[in-house]
Amino acid sequence: MTSQVPCYTIINSPDLEVPNEMQLKQDLEKGDTNVKIETLKRVIKLLLNGERYPGLIMTIIRFVLPVQNHTIKKLLLIFWEIVPKTSADGKLLQEMILVCDAYRKDLQHPNEFLRGSTLRFLCKLKEPELLEPLMPAIRACLDHRHSYVRRNAVLAIFTIYKNFDWLVPDGPELIASFLDTQQDMSCKRNAFLMLLHADQERALNYLASCIDQVHTFGDILQLVIVELIYKVCHANPAERSRFIRCIYNLLNSSSNAVRYESAGTLITLSLAPTAIKAAASCYIELVVKESDNNVKLIVLDRLVAMKEHEGMEKVMQDLVMDVLRVLAAPDIEVRRKTLALALDLVYSRNIGEMVLVLKKEVAKTHNVEHEDTGKYRQLLVRTLHTCSIKFPDVAANVIPVLVEFLSDTNELAAADVLIFIREAIQKFPALRALIIEHLIEAFPQIKSSKIHRAAVWILGEYVEGSQILEVIAVIQQTLGEVPMVEAEQRRLAGDQTEEQKQQQGSAGGNAAGSATEGSGSGNASNKVTSDGTYATQSAYSLAPVTKAEKRPPLRQYLMDGDFFIGAALSATLTKLALRFAELETEPRAQNRLTTQVMLIMSSILHLGKSGFPSKPITNDDTDRIFVCLRTLSERTPEAVSVFTLYCREALGKMLDAQHDEDQRMLKEKQKATAKVQPDDPVLFAQLSNGRDNQLGENVFESSLNQALAGSKNAQLSDVASPNSKLNKVTQLTGFSDPVYAEAYVNVNQYDIVLDVLIVNQTNDTLQNCTLELATLGDLKLVERPHPVVLAPHDFCNIKANVKVSSTENGIIFGNIVYDTALNTNVVVLNTIHIDIMDYIIPASCTDTEFRQMWQDFEWENKVTVNTSFTDLHEYLKHLLKSTNMKCLTPEKALSGQCGFMAANMYAKSIFGENALANLSIEKPVDDPDSKVTGHIRIRAKSQGMALSLGDKISSSQKQSVQAA
Repeated sequence: MTSQVPCYTIINSPDLEVPNEMQLKQDLEKGDTNVKIETLKRVIKLLLNGERYPGLIMTIIRFVLPVQNHTIKKLLLIFWEIVPKTSADGKLLQEMILVCDAYRKDLQHPNEFLRGSTLRFLCKLKEPELLEPLMPAIRACLDHRHSYVRRNAVLAIFTIYKNFDWLVPDGPELIASFLDTQQDMSCKRNAFLMLLHADQERALNYLASCIDQVHTFGDILQLVIVELIYKVCHANPAERSRFIRCIYNLLNSSSNAVRYESAGTLITLSLAPTAIKAAASCYIELVVKESDNNVKLIVLDRLVAMKEHEGMEKVMQDLVMDVLRVLAAPDIEVRRKTLALALDLVYSRNIGEMVLVLKKEVAKTHNVEHEDTGKYRQLLVRTLHTCSIKFPDVAANVIPVLVEFLSDTNELAAADVLIFIREAIQKFPALRALIIEHLIEAFPQIKSSKIHRAAVWILGEYVEGSQILEVIAVIQQTLGEVPMVEAEQRRLAGDQTEEQKQQQGSAGGNAAGSATEGSGSGNASNKVTSDGTYATQSAYSLAPVTKAEKRPPLRQYLMDGDFFIGAALSATLTKLALRFAELETEPRAQNRLTTQVMLIMSSILHLGKSGFPSKPITNDDTDRIFVCLRTLSERTPEAVSVFTLYCREALGKMLDAQHDEDQRMLKEKQKATAKVQPDDPVLFAQLSNGRDNQLGENVFESSLNQALAGSKNAQLSDVASPNSKLNKVTQLTGFSDPVYAEAYVNVNQYDIVLDVLIVNQTNDTLQNCTLELATLGDLKLVERPHPVVLAPHDFCNIKANVKVSSTENGIIFGNIVYDTALNTNVVVLNTIHIDIMDYIIPASCTDTEFRQMWQDFEWENKVTVNTSFTDLHEYLKHLLKSTNMKCLTPEKALSGQCGFMAANMYAKSIFGENALANLSIEKPVDDPDSKVTGHIRIRAKSQGMALSLGDKISSSQKQSVQAA
């Protein structure tokens, strides 16, 4: 038995005051039309909220049913749909015969709207006693002049045939003859839909008779035809050749919905290269022409799913250039998916064309200022980076384009370019000279200290031969006059610095023919009015104007207090001097360069202590510069080898570790793809969990499972698996309570469905047995469950929907109230805790993105580690498993035992919220039995997310301690 009355109407209403039944009767009897409308609305809302008014039915039949107002007619359709039509013993109420007669008259009403809406209402009735007398009138509506009445008559006959076929035994024949005579597309569609579900053979015969005219049909009928072909071909593969040409024709339909469904059907029916190419081309055309971003993303997902199928990927590789047409879309998510798809499909034959397209896209972003332009540039840089590493032949063409980004104001794109240059210069020795040349050209135009710092390191590490002097010259140019303190003192005193003299000299050279009337004094200036006469001006009338002095970029960073760049510069200059000493045999040239370099370093130190910069130099930076000076003066072999060899070795090891990590991830993905072996057992649908395959057996069935599964990375079929349901059953009352209750908690993407089983364990009939629920946290109860009557030892299922709007721990609590013959009783229910883990999925991001989010997020929750684990790695695995987070720190960085571990973790919720965590744990190396200690810092944008994740970690720690 189920408590749900067949009802299709949900009307949201706030908490209503329950009025007096006598007042409602009076308003329905004596009120005018407007009063009757308002009263009827109130009655409908009260009925939907679980109230019962059996005495009102006769009043409505007598005083409201005869009224010919259209609004009242509409409201009455809703009222008769939701009102209980049977008595307590399950028999139809006598009053419903009068209602049945009224609706028979409405089915013969001259107004087509009344006829059509009445027919729609009859689709929702589940009482054959009410429908039987109306059958002749329903049949007569099939011949009505208006298509609105005819199409609703077909739907009514379809629903009645489906539920009570004995009421209309000749339904398929009736509708088949109706279909042959119809011209209206909506009527044809409804009739064909009925034949599809009721009598497939007749539907196929009709389709075979008009298969050449299918492309002229309306889109609503074409969609049903696609569904029929799909079902028939899956049930009987021999029919494929008969109908596959029809699907090919529908790929050119004028309706995007038909083209989408046809393409999806085509690739499930045939894996021939022509079919795959036609379907993929159709999808790409849809993405390019459709304006809605959501549709673009959905269709791109289908293309990604096709690409993951081994047989389809090779065919789709030739369509890379078509895929790149989607980049014309302005949405950053669409562009991100498109670039990822193109990158997976590209191969050696079309990589050159793809790079040309990406170069054009890079050029387009230069003069466009949009909020997502910076992100798009970053995407393009990363894509070109990956292309160059996968296909080294194109790297030489890509490098000049990417180096232009170094002078970009968007620091993120410039940082990505340097990461690419660093990897390319290490992996492709043949390109080093080209990369260094472009980097030296771009060096003076760089606008960020972080980018300058990385560029200086690359130049110091990889410059060789004659380019060493060139690099030092460029560094001096971007640093300005040395010693810097004296230059700043002259600037402060108003004297000309070397840079100003050089600038003036170049300006004077360009304007040699200009007027030279001014006196030798630098301060004298002549003012000339518009008529050519001289004007004098008193010095007292002028306010002093301080000009913002423009310094060279590296000098400006130092004046702003950023001496980290000074330390990096010193290390680079040291490397250059040591490398030059190996190449140059003449001691005088060696010493000249070394003293030049040491002067720059000591000048940076002097400037840091002078008080001119906004912040003084830090002790760390001072120590680093002193180490560089000492290395150059003493030249001990150990220190020299650190500067000349070990830095490059460390980079090589880091790049190898990254490559190994990428390869491991790739292997994991390949393992996930299911391959059927010849000796695999046969799978039976009733016994197996099925397979998570988007291009699988039945896309119409799997779409519903996809909606139920939310966006969790679980198998779709796990939703329907009986085993998974048992794990989610929560006992709400004790076995000895008069009413036993347990709930199956089904968490969907944005809502929670509670399926509550209620068992009457007494010998009494329980009247008005009501499940009353309340929520705590970011949960909202959608509707109040209806009261039920439970016979002795009877049971029923009551469903309740709870809306979820954010990732936060929630609690559902409540009680069961019921009436017996003597009194009203209450059974308090156990609380249901909604687990935050149902909404959190592991995700990955780059180190830069992690650091940026860590800086931006304001809510932090610090959890102290309290566990029985004695191994650091075991504790990390336990933490990842219990929080659904992903460890971003590479496996190699965590390997080994040193008594300390630090790791970054990241996850996303299905609502798009980010959760970051930093784990810092330790244990004494010499004591193997000591427990892990430390803390976990959690950061999130919302307080609820940070607190809920902290609570989850604390509870998982308690469980592990108790288990131990």
